[in-house]
Amino acid sequence: MSQVNFDAMSDAELKRYFLSNRQDQAAFQAYLDRFSQRPKSLIASPSDPDFDAKIQAAIWQKLDSSRSSQSANNTVERME
Repeated sequence: MSQVNFDAMSDAELKRYFLSNRQDQAAFQAYLDRFSQRPKSLIASPSDPDFDAKIQAAIWQKLDSSRSSQSANNTVERME
């Protein structure tokens, strides 16, 4: 059996590989390692007076971003 090079995979490829090979512990570890090394952004601290508003704004921004990328993917698929 050949060795899989997780470093050569994009994030999307690694995710697809892991989801289709859930028993592969090395793939799972590579997936966790890759995402734990990413810089974390701080949206708000619990003591921030605008904590709720900032969290809600971040959630809406993420949802809008997700919808935009899904819409773009659907457009590309239709054009192909």
